[in-house]
Amino acid sequence: MNVITCENVWKTFHRRSGQKLFRDHLASWFGGGDGESHAFHALKGISFQVANGESVAVIGSNGAGKSTLLSIVTGLTQPDKGSVQIQGRVAALLELGSGFHPDLTGRENIFLNAALLGFSEKQTRGMFDAIVEFSGVKDFIDEPLRTYSSGMGVRLAFSVAVNVDPEVLIVDEVLAVGDQDFQAKCHDRIRDFRRAGKTFLCVSHSKQMLLELCDRAVWLDHGEVVMCGKIANVFEAYEGRAALPK
Repeated sequence: MNVITCENVWKTFHRRSGQKLFRDHLASWFGGGDGESHAFHALKGISFQVANGESVAVIGSNGAGKSTLLSIVTGLTQPDKGSVQIQGRVAALLELGSGFHPDLTGRENIFLNAALLGFSEKQTRGMFDAIVEFSGVKDFIDEPLRTYSSGMGVRLAFSVAVNVDPEVLIVDEVLAVGDQDFQAKCHDRIRDFRRAGKTFLCVSHSKQMLLELCDRAVWLDHGEVVMCGKIANVFEAYEGRAALPK
């Protein structure tokens, strides 16, 4: 059974042209126009599936569309065309601080995030100690999140994500933040997650980590799927193209 299904997903952003002279702005204002814009197609007809219990990496150079794709899969951004279907509860870490409010304490952010994932206050209280223990921020749990370092914020966010028992975990590069001990702890928890038959979708620049944790890869280039398949085969093709003269 497919847990994630992307079918012909397109996403376009409109960028303004470069700086204009004051008279050009006046012409735009009084002429009824709003200035020239250029369409940037971040994703172009993306289609792929992730089966239940599978672990899939999304790879590609900077600007390939990886983060945009994960944002659409998690529902943070809507596609212009196409569809995404997900089965099961999703926990996602897409960027530093996403889903957390800087003026709330660590404790309050835990309860807020759990509520957004559908957990009651009673259920969250039952998970609270495990979340705080894994995060390692116990001494700061009642301090506002804006006083945390970026690494502390990531530790708390990851701890919430893996302790709410999601069917699907989606991670975008954030595990590169933090000390080596915590990164190793995260990788161990993802291995446990995989052994439990959960589904994992991620973006990372760490080839070693992806080869260890993922079964398959989707290679994106300029918003298009170049190749899907076993992760070792996809990396071989990706690195072979990168080595070609420009």
